[in-house]
Order: sequence, then C-alpha cells, then structure tokens
Amino acid sequence: MPTVSVGRDRLFAALGETYTQEEFEDLCFRFGIELDDVTTEKAIIRKEKHLEEEEGDEDEEVIYKIEVPANRYDLLCLEGIAQALRVFNWKQEIPAYKVANISRESMIKMHVKPETSSIRPYVVCAVLRGITFDEGSYNSFIDLQDKLHQNICRRRTLVAIGTHDLDTLHCPFTYEALPPSNINFVPLKQVKNFRADELMEFYKSDLKLKKFLHIIENSPVYPVIYDRDRTVLSLPPIINSAHSAITLKTKNVFIECTATDLTKAKIVLNTVVTTFSEYCERKCEIEPVEVIYSDGKSYTYPELSVYNMEVSLSYITGAIGVPLEAEEVTNLLNRMQLHAQQSVSGDSSTINVSVPPTRSDVLHPCDVMEDVAIAYGYNNIKDIAVAKGYNISKGRAVSLKPLRLEEFSHLIRLEMAMCGFTEVLSFILCSLGDNFAMLNHEDDGSTAVIIENPRSSENETARTSLMSGILKTVGQNKAHPKPIKIFEVGDVVLLDETKDVGATNPFYLSSYDLQIIHGLVERIMQVIGLVPPDDSTTYYLKPSNEPEFLRGTQASIVYKGKQIGTSGIVHPEVLPSMVSLLVDSSKVSIEWVSSLTPELAMVPSDVSPVFVVRQGTSSALLPMLTHLATLNGYEGHHHWHP
Repeated sequence: MPTVSVGRDRLFAALGETYTQEEFEDLCFRFGIELDDVTTEKAIIRKEKHLEEEEGDEDEEVIYKIEVPANRYDLLCLEGIAQALRVFNWKQEIPAYKVANISRESMIKMHVKPETSSIRPYVVCAVLRGITFDEGSYNSFIDLQDKLHQNICRRRTLVAIGTHDLDTLHCPFTYEALPPSNINFVPLKQVKNFRADELMEFYKSDLKLKKFLHIIENSPVYPVIYDRDRTVLSLPPIINSAHSAITLKTKNVFIECTATDLTKAKIVLNTVVTTFSEYCERKCEIEPVEVIYSDGKSYTYPELSVYNMEVSLSYITGAIGVPLEAEEVTNLLNRMQLHAQQSVSGDSSTINVSVPPTRSDVLHPCDVMEDVAIAYGYNNIKDIAVAKGYNISKGRAVSLKPLRLEEFSHLIRLEMAMCGFTEVLSFILCSLGDNFAMLNHEDDGSTAVIIENPRSSENETARTSLMSGILKTVGQNKAHPKPIKIFEVGDVVLLDETKDVGATNPFYLSSYDLQIIHGLVERIMQVIGLVPPDDSTTYYLKPSNEPEFLRGTQASIVYKGKQIGTSGIVHPEVLPSMVSLLVDSSKVSIEWVSSLTPELAMVPSDVSPVFVVRQGTSSALLPMLTHLATLNGYEGHHHWHP
C-alpha cells in the first residue's frame, strides 16, 4: 500500500491537536490507516545514500510515514489525511465542493485536435483561483501528483498530470499531436530549448524520467498542449514547460490531465482540485474548463456531482454482526465523509448515502458497510455482539466466524499435509498458452478472463485451472528427490454472465505426486464424507471423454447423477495426469494435478514389483518410463493391452 511522508508538527497543526506517538498510532488504527515509521528528513537522506547513522539533531523535523489504502486517493497527501481525521473526530463538517458559477462564454476553453485520438485521446481540466502556497503546501502539491502518478495513473500510462501558472499563459488552449521534430520548448528545470525528439534522447540518462519515455517514444506523433500564442504548456506524459512552472508566488493554477482512461482522469482531477481548494480564496470552489473536441462535442470539467446509493440497514447490521439503529449508522457514515440519512422504502429501512467526489473508492454497498465497521471500531464488534446477544452461537457472534469456504479449504489443507504433501503458491495470472494449449484445451472465448494490455506474456489471462502453475513448480524442482508431493489451494477465475462483475471465483485444490490417483481421490472423498456405497447414491466412477485425458484411461466422478469431477491419465501432449473435483455442497472447486506419466501404470505394492506399458507406446518413451518407474522401486516391464 502507498506510504505518505508528512511532517509531524505540520500534521498536528492541521489536526488542531497534539498527540503522543502512541495516541496517534491509536487514532490511525481506528481510522483504518497505519503509522508505519517515524524518522527525520536527514535520516531519510542518509538511508537513500547508504551513509552511516548519526546522532539525531533535536531541531530536525520529525517525519511520520503513514500507510494508507491503495484505493483511497484522497489520503495521498497531508491535506487529505488531516481533513479525513478532522471529520472522523467530529472537528469538521464534511466539505461541500462546488463548481464556480460562471457563464460558458467566460470559461477557459481547451480545444482537442483529432490527431490526439491515436496516442492519448482524452484531456480534462480545471482551475484553482486565488490559491496561496507556502513551502509546505507547495511541496505537498507536488508530492500528491507524484503519488497519483505511481498509483491510479499507473506510472503515467493511464493519466499524466500537468499543473501550470495560469497568469503566464493566454487562453484558449489546444491539445494536439504533432511529429516530434515540430515541437520545440524549454522543459522544466532547464534553460536550453529542445526539440521533442532531442528531449527524449536527453532524458534517457535521467533516473526519474527515463522510465516514462517508452509511453510515447515510438509514436510518430507526440501529444502537446499549446496556449493561444503557441507557447508549450507540456509534453505529456513526460515533462511540463519551464515557461508555466508553478512557484510559491503562483495565485492561479491551471490543471490538465491527459489520459488513455477517461474515468481515471476524472478521478485524478477531482482528487487534486478538491484536496487543494482549501488554500483558495473561496474554499472548496473550483473553476470549470470547457473541453471541446473536433467533432463538436464539448464537456465541462471537473465533474463534482455526488453519487447516490441506497443501502439496506439489515445488510449493514447483518454483515457487521452488530444491531445498530439507522441513526447510529448515519452518524458513523458521516464520520467517514459520506453524507447519509435514513429513509424508509416499504417495510425495510434503508440508508441513503451520498458519495462525494473525494471518495471514488465507494462503488458498492459493501464499501459503505466497511466504512460503518471502521467508524464503529473493529475491536468493539465482537464484545458488543456478545453483550447484546446478537447472532450468538456458542458464545461468539455468528458473523465473526470464518467463512464456510475458508473453513473447508483449511480442512482440505490439513488433510493434504497429513497425506505428506507440501503446499505451494503460484500466480493467478498466466499466459494463454499455459492456460489452454499446454493442457490440450482450446480457448473458446467464453471461459477465461483476458487481461487487456498485459505487461508481459505471462500475464495474459486469469487462470481457469491450477494445473499449469503446479507443473511449472515441478519443472523448477526436477532435481528434488522423488517423489515430489506438492499441492495448492487457490482461486481460479471463470467468465459468468450471471454475476454482476461478469466472472466468478471457484476455489481449487491441486496436487502433484507420483502415486496412484485413485487412492488420493478415495481419501479426499472419504474425509469429505462421500463414501461410495453399493447403491451408488453418493459418488461413483464412470468412463469419460475429456480432451486432456488419454482415451480409455479416464473416468468421471459422479455425485447423485451429476458429474463433479474427472480422473485419468492425461494425453501424452499434456504429460502429467490430472484429477479434478467440484464439491457442489460448499460451492468449492477442488482440482488435483497428479503427475503420473502418460502411458505408464504402476502395479500396486502387494503384487510383484513390475510396471506395465501400454501396447503401442513409442520406443522413444521407454527409457524415460523405465527411469521413472525405477525411481519408485519398480523393476522390469510388460506390455499392457487396453
């Protein structure tokens, strides 16, 4: 999660109260953030330069490093943290942000040329009028932009922020895309004029900026913003112009965010303007800018409208496990900067929640419920639930019990460990080849969730099986003494149009060993409680025809007439054997990957120690099969006629 460095004294001044370190740690914990470290600016510099520790100077400013949730963009600077804590402590009302009421004719205009659609098609803008900076707020303003660039902006690939001294520029502005040889300006912190292509070469040695060059470097055109006099404002997402640089004397700030993701751009713009509008003459008021596209469509930014949602009171109290009244819930939500009031729809009470532009993390009723729990205090939930006799089962709140899925998976983990397996973890993201071709499957386009613009070929899709991850783990441990016995319990992701998010997350268990598959199946089914009786009313095996398995050596596991899994020796192109099982009773998918080499069947230990090979097996495979069988104590071989 992001860590925000703030001066302790400046933070306490903004909070209007001084705390001991222990008191502030407690306040952070209650609000849902964490005081990660206490240091000084000189100590940070010494650490970065790998210098020896020195005795601290009493006059050094103490720096608090505060860890905040990754989706709370409003907490990425001192101003945001201080405001949130003031509201949380009932020391401030929730701010009401508004767009300045000016006519469309008076608005600053940003004209967007059609060529920008090929590189960074969107731009949103706003103005902070009458702002007053001091050294602390100026540094915080710059630091917030850096934090946003690293977080929601995804290192400037999705959004790039440009801030400018409006008094040095002349409206209207134009957002264009031109060949790099046609763009000339003096970049920030430089005195020499550069062509854009020269600038790219110049910044290849810059430790900070060189990592952003790839975003536009190979494009035939670069995005650029001009004012009326053809003065360059910025070359997004690389650098701003020195001409319009912000200083401590700046009074009017023009903010532009160019983007490939319009939604993210709006969130970034709203975060910057709402956070620093407190330094304006008219607090919480932002001047709008009209953005006009080449097709004639125009939009006004920022969009500071609130998002309204209704949340069931019973959903909130049931999920938390505490019998709260509607008035209590609304008060708790107000502490978290969410406007809330009670309403009644029919027979069920609901809470009307207005989400301000600063809380872009609130998307679903579960987010509202979480804020109620935070404001109420996680440490208070169990005690009050038990004390009031609410949802009590064996002396504890039912809502505080582990989820059924987690309890079940924990029991499966224990059983696998007792069977001699070691747990491993593999990545949820994998390549399309690993997810389909490697397992002898075809991508039907309706099973796997595909990642847009993956960072590498290893992150193309979310896995639909644990098998490829297990096999890769085994491949990296080929030198390990045999047998290799490992397992994994984890999520897979499957497309599902019936879900509100378009996908579902079954839970799978995969294992790898060099033993007979059927015994492991029976053991797990036994501990689950599905022992096969003579009348076949629980589970039984029948022949199957799955593409990943070798024909004639596979079976389906059927429970009460429904196929819940398969087992068998997989096709030679896949190499290992796979067993999969779906446990409907708990909505958990469990998949075992058992690496029994194809074409090879081990004879049980109570029979003569030999192995049999399928008739027609390629002679090229015999040395490998013989070696594998020898490792497991088998001698000699016979041919097996299926």
